[in-house]
Amino acid sequence: MRIRPLQPSDLDAWVRMRNALWPNHSSDELREDAERVLAGDATPYLRIQTFIAEDDDGPCGFLEASLRGNAEGCSTTPVGYIEGWYVMADLRGEGVGKALVRAAEDWARELGCAEMGSDAHADNEASRKAHKALGYKEKRPVVHFHKTL
Repeated sequence: MRIRPLQPSDLDAWVRMRNALWPNHSSDELREDAERVLAGDATPYLRIQTFIAEDDDGPCGFLEASLRGNAEGCSTTPVGYIEGWYVMADLRGEGVGKALVRAAEDWARELGCAEMGSDAHADNEASRKAHKALGYKEKRPVVHFHKTL
């Protein structure tokens, strides 16, 4: 298992994994966003870095990390943030996710961050459990509201 920065040749595999993580978004939207990141556009973040987990069969996970000015529950600036974290189902529990998170934490530390933030939906027990196993503390469940006008 290797963890490395995203390369342009990873685009198709990365978009497939992004589709698995965020199935409520269109493939076109996720591809456009991925192409923007590959082109170096970190908007709305200060910086963004994607890490790829790769085994002998190719990419099998990713973590999108950002550098933010602030984050919920964090008191320092800048702050590293896990924007998206995915490991193929058959490799979960094998340390792939942990290695991705450690790579992102090292990246954030190198950029002067003293804290790392993340989020998960309140009903995503697997994600909440994975975060806690890596030393992350819950600040409050994420709840979003919507009203059609």
